[in-house]
Amino acid sequence: MTNSTNCSNSLKLNYNVQLIQVIIYATIFPFGAIFNILALWVFCCKMKKWTETRVYMINLVIADCSVVCTLPFTIYFLWNDWSRDMLCLTIQSIYIINMCMSIYIITVISVDRYIAIKYPLRAKSLRSPWKAAFICGFLWISVITSQNVNPSREEPLCFQKLSTTPSASILYIWILVFLIPLIILSFCSIHIIRSLNKKIITNPQEKKLIEKAIYIVSTNMIVFIVCFLPVQVGMLARFVMEKNEFTCLAIKKIRIFISITSCIANSNCCMDAICYYFVAKEFREASSFSKPKYHHSKTNQNNTAQLLV
Repeated sequence: MTNSTNCSNSLKLNYNVQLIQVIIYATIFPFGAIFNILALWVFCCKMKKWTETRVYMINLVIADCSVVCTLPFTIYFLWNDWSRDMLCLTIQSIYIINMCMSIYIITVISVDRYIAIKYPLRAKSLRSPWKAAFICGFLWISVITSQNVNPSREEPLCFQKLSTTPSASILYIWILVFLIPLIILSFCSIHIIRSLNKKIITNPQEKKLIEKAIYIVSTNMIVFIVCFLPVQVGMLARFVMEKNEFTCLAIKKIRIFISITSCIANSNCCMDAICYYFVAKEFREASSFSKPKYHHSKTNQNNTAQLLV
């Protein structure tokens, strides 16, 4: 059986782990800030047509920008073992709210693309910029109002869980914020890729556009899994260890794993920005096609472009 007080002291991260966190966050912050500001400028100022994806992307870049803005505070709090005061709670709330929103909007974008590809006739009635704005507003309100479910509010240090008391809310968060979005994203992405691969294409431009669309969808799914799966597995493993009263040493090792993989999860803000670039690039390329000779070819190109924008 582990002693909670003794474990709290031994679970503090050593200098080397803290240094790794600082280096990774110091790298993510400038790139994340630059990429996301550029993405916000592109989606707000350079694109003239309002589409569902544009609405979602603007909300996504706002969420990612907000996460990036909390990183300097996170570095300072972790390095100095900052107490959980009002400033800490504010920064932590901003971080959690926007990280959750980033995950949810990525998931919603995959559902939106799935509807556009799998049900193109019904998509016109199911999709619209106003509906996309309503969905985003609903998500923001839901995530903000659910902030009272925070398993680390009673911890003494900011952004750190030093106790070995298992929290049932961890499972609640793990299921709602990661597992369900992962299932939805994977299901939609796989079916989109299958549907696009089954299309019989004779127009070279349409074939090229579909190949790029498959690449974008595949990349989005892989980035999501690579960024979020490790830290979520670590959090679930720690819950199981605490529930079964593992030794302090075992819990400390999984805490180090969570600390490093959290940095990877936060790098998603930069990865999203790179995906923004590809979406914007494909939008410009799709819009620049010369008018085809046949109406059928034009309809196919518009349907495929709809996936991207």
